[in-house]
Amino acid sequence: MSAQPVRQPHADRHAGWLELFFDLVFVAFAAQLSHSLHGDPGPRDFAVFLALYFPPWWMWINLTVSANLFEDDSPRRRLLMLSAMFCLAAMAAAVPEADGDAGRAAVYALGYAGTRLVLLGLWWPATRLPAALRVPRWRPLSYCLVSALLWAASAAVPLPWRYAVWAVLLTAEMVLLLTARGHGITGRLHTGHLVERVGLFVIIVLGESVIALVTSTDHAWTAQAGAVATLGFVLLAALWWSYFDFGSTSAELMLGSAEGSRAYLLARDVSGFLHFFVTAAVISMAAGLATAVEEAGHAHLPRGAVWALAGGLALYHLAHACIAVRFGRPLRAVAVWAVPGIAVPLLVVLGAGTLAPWLVVLLLAAEAVGHLLYARTLARRRSR
Repeated sequence: MSAQPVRQPHADRHAGWLELFFDLVFVAFAAQLSHSLHGDPGPRDFAVFLALYFPPWWMWINLTVSANLFEDDSPRRRLLMLSAMFCLAAMAAAVPEADGDAGRAAVYALGYAGTRLVLLGLWWPATRLPAALRVPRWRPLSYCLVSALLWAASAAVPLPWRYAVWAVLLTAEMVLLLTARGHGITGRLHTGHLVERVGLFVIIVLGESVIALVTSTDHAWTAQAGAVATLGFVLLAALWWSYFDFGSTSAELMLGSAEGSRAYLLARDVSGFLHFFVTAAVISMAAGLATAVEEAGHAHLPRGAVWALAGGLALYHLAHACIAVRFGRPLRAVAVWAVPGIAVPLLVVLGAGTLAPWLVVLLLAAEAVGHLLYARTLARRRSR
């Protein structure tokens, strides 16, 4: 059965069972990446984390958009998505030491190449749609097939040149995407479905943070560890509350009110690019929280752990500030909550050598709760 164009944006549509099953592989990805920042990570560890996280995120958003545009539950599509899930699972398994082990790096590259071939299979039926919706054949051939072949060939490139090749290939993919202006089928996104899918991904990374809090108590079953874990849970609960009451709701309203290519461009920038930093920040915080629980009895946290935790929260607020500006919010209004949201965690980083683990998490939790209370107060004023 060939893919069909999506329903009109007002139609009620939610994530399917296949999409939810597919997302489970990113639970493993989040755990692997978070573990890479455990303890006292340095600048190189953070760079490797971002470099290894972007390709699977990029593929997830590409596959999510294809599912958004084409309502197709045929066995063909199911097999393609399950194949992508297997490829991503192989990439997740290769994450540990992928920056130094040639064999793991090769598996990572070949796994990503496989996902590009899956994407080609998903998009190819769109080249046979009516003229108004048809995708030119050169786009999936260059964006998917050529990219897949080059990624597979990169497995034979020696380290560290292989990583330079990956960077060039990812840049080329983004350039191809940026040249698509949202005409034809790419201008028919179902925005509600897309917002829901991105929100479910945020739930995955928040869930990894909760898992990190729970499992870290295995190594530190003390009253201090329990207090730090409790404060960490308050921090995550406040982030969840503010994201789904305000961030996600605002995104659905803004994207839903946009039309044609503007809706596509907003969705591309907010969901595709800026939410990479939102989710990366939460994964980083998961690692920092786990370390804080395990180090609860120490005088202070390692500086790298404070950067993972407090720096992650600062990045989280910065990404949301950029999203608000991209939606057209006045810069002055955004700065009211963004400046303290970024400044407080960075001040915590400055005190990393003197602050006890419980105090670090307490200050960050207080900032997150204060941010939530401010947003709720502002919402009540606007409603009146």
